[in-house]
Amino acid sequence: MSQPFSKCLFLPVLFVVLTFTFSAACLGAPSNNVFQVSWNPQRITNGSPCIFTATSGEPLQALTGTFLGREIRFFPGTQKNTWYGMGGVDVGTPAGRYKLELVGRARNGERWEFQQTIFVGKTSYPKITLNVPQRFVAPGPEEVKRIEEDKQIKTVAFLKGEPYPEWSGDFAMPVDAPASDSFGTARVFNGKVASVHRGTDFRVASGTAVRAANDGQVVLAQPLFFEGGCVMIDHGDGLKTIYMHLSQIEVKPGEHVKKGQVIALSGGTGRATGPHLHLAVRWEGAYLDPMKLLKLPMPNYREHEAVKSSD
Repeated sequence: MSQPFSKCLFLPVLFVVLTFTFSAACLGAPSNNVFQVSWNPQRITNGSPCIFTATSGEPLQALTGTFLGREIRFFPGTQKNTWYGMGGVDVGTPAGRYKLELVGRARNGERWEFQQTIFVGKTSYPKITLNVPQRFVAPGPEEVKRIEEDKQIKTVAFLKGEPYPEWSGDFAMPVDAPASDSFGTARVFNGKVASVHRGTDFRVASGTAVRAANDGQVVLAQPLFFEGGCVMIDHGDGLKTIYMHLSQIEVKPGEHVKKGQVIALSGGTGRATGPHLHLAVRWEGAYLDPMKLLKLPMPNYREHEAVKSSD
């Protein structure tokens, strides 16, 4: 309990579709050039992961975007002129209206630009009080040094990653257990140190098998001061999952893992009040609600790559 750092989206009923016509940004383009843009979930709040779907009236060579200051890398889908992009809203993002900006490059070299304002709602999270060993709220000199070293280790791991998805299809539960402590909870440790819970806890006995939520590459696998035994998996496209408080680690940095593969055993190491698994999800530096990601229908990237290769 610490502060750490295959279904396809081909179900139109899941989306609210808004259509806009390119004008000056598409000079010389045929009049039927339009973009249809949708997102899932339909209601985006702070902490939400989301999938954007963009369909163009004419074929595109490439499509990129930005939302809340973060890059969205789109990749082609199996349906004609359809592109998918992973996005997300950090837990600390205030409610408000934010612009989604897209830039497409047509096969004839034309540049297409598009903007859409998206409302981000607010999710209210409760506050709880916890007690942990005092060294985790008032660390001594040696512990402070360890904490600083850990920060550097995590910074390096966060910078590693493939630009395009290594994940494919839906993300899977890392353990067979319900969530016991919700994402976004404001927590007070020993009546002094306040933090926001940037992950989801699963109350499981020490020694429970922990499995990779999706395909990816291990970028960190070692004990840390607050996180205890920790494994970080890069799933590509800026998306990482982080597994904490582990009693035993079964993988090494650089190792490629498959969805459902055992990567560790759960425990109560680090700043924890007892045995459990803490799962965090980080996308382009934003912390997202793991349970929302686990419930979100995700594009089958492997299927898209097969279609792309056959063109």
